[in-house]
Amino acid sequence: MVDAGQGFVAEQVAKLGSVVGLALEPVDVQAPGLVLPGPFRVDVAAAAVVGAATSAIGAVCYERTGHYPKVLIDSRAAQVAFRSERYLRRDGRSVGELWAPLSGDYRCVDGWLKVHANFAHHGDAAAVALGVPAQREAIAARLSTLPALTAEEAVIEAGGVAAALRHAASWRAHAQGRIEAATAPVRLRRLGERGLRRASPRPWPDASLDPLAPGGARRPLAGLRVLELARVLAGPVCGRVLAAHGADVLTIAAGHLPQIEPLMLDTGFGKRSALLDLRVASDRAAFEELLTEADVLVQSYRPGALGKLGYDTAALAAHSPGLVVLDVQAYSSGGPWSARRGFDSLVQMVSGLAAEAGGEAGMAEPVPLRCQALDHGSGWLAALAAVAGIIRQRQEGGCWHAEISLAATACWLDGLGRLEGPGLTDPGLAEVAPFLVDTIGFGPNGTEVALRHVAMPGTLDGATVRWDSPPPRLGSSPPSWRRG
Repeated sequence: MVDAGQGFVAEQVAKLGSVVGLALEPVDVQAPGLVLPGPFRVDVAAAAVVGAATSAIGAVCYERTGHYPKVLIDSRAAQVAFRSERYLRRDGRSVGELWAPLSGDYRCVDGWLKVHANFAHHGDAAAVALGVPAQREAIAARLSTLPALTAEEAVIEAGGVAAALRHAASWRAHAQGRIEAATAPVRLRRLGERGLRRASPRPWPDASLDPLAPGGARRPLAGLRVLELARVLAGPVCGRVLAAHGADVLTIAAGHLPQIEPLMLDTGFGKRSALLDLRVASDRAAFEELLTEADVLVQSYRPGALGKLGYDTAALAAHSPGLVVLDVQAYSSGGPWSARRGFDSLVQMVSGLAAEAGGEAGMAEPVPLRCQALDHGSGWLAALAAVAGIIRQRQEGGCWHAEISLAATACWLDGLGRLEGPGLTDPGLAEVAPFLVDTIGFGPNGTEVALRHVAMPGTLDGATVRWDSPPPRLGSSPPSWRRG
């Protein structure tokens, strides 16, 4: 067994708390041992981010009740949660494929290129860039004649999403890689208030405002409202964490944008879903009304996308003085790739993680991590930032802005060291069964179905950690904080 290292995890929890301005109480890490295969310390990363976010939520308990509960983290549960989308079952069957046929690794003249085509328009853009039909065989044949970096740029210029395999040394020398190496995995700052109405500290809401937890001081985030404008994984993981501790999380989707159903379901527990098109005046008005009562907004669309619609960070803060805004993105701001589209698997390719994992396995081709650790890790870091922002807003006033990037998370993971010892086997369903629970949910036609899914990791002594509802049907709630 490889120990997650109580002391090492505790050190990382304290560091993450310090980055967001919180002196977190120590966490008790128990039951180390289930470790995912590969050279990187995903075990430590999972326990640390779950521990830091949960301890921060414990700090909310202290702010609201004067009591700081004991925080317990099961290292195995944290690691299983990093693969939650793999284990979701609906009536005993898989919900659907996570990867589209065109997505994957392609051999080039001098290396490898990963094409991400889980959204159909990204696959079409890659095919246009390469001048071939949108068929895997045609794309593979064309890429076999091109240098990887040339193909990467061509696909990106055409609006597609791709990443050439890089080794750690070349990433460290890259302009964006240098920025990621100097960037904390989560950044939280108070916004300058020039031109903004100064935001006074908000009061803590009456916990009884949460109709699902009457009198509920035992739901630390009860009465807090979170707007989620996010797809795929990292941003929705953040909302899922906050919902488990009592926050009212309303996810806003646009009907014209594609969704990946397995991920939407897996990250939807405890949330409500509304449809708004921010290009439409009436929907903008509804969104701005939601903003005025929101405590947190988390968004993970391409950097600048909300700004083009008139909702950059300053505009959001102007609509809702005291708001905490979270930007979850692929790459950190300030570098040449700050506006580049990206996903977990692509950041693994460029940052050297996939190259090193391939070398560890004795293979020439890239080998991904055995989980989307950058997405899940960044989602938990965003939850940490959300809670820290809420606490600091109530202590200091102002509006708060956090940035979390997958590439900075990759750099942090890389810095946690390497696993040593014999190779490990990939845990199957039987091994993770103790960390799965059953919930009655809804099928595509509205009928009841049985959902088996990963339970929420992390416990707070005396607090209830649970999701109060199954994943919602897309657009099943009105765009309102009022229920019913």
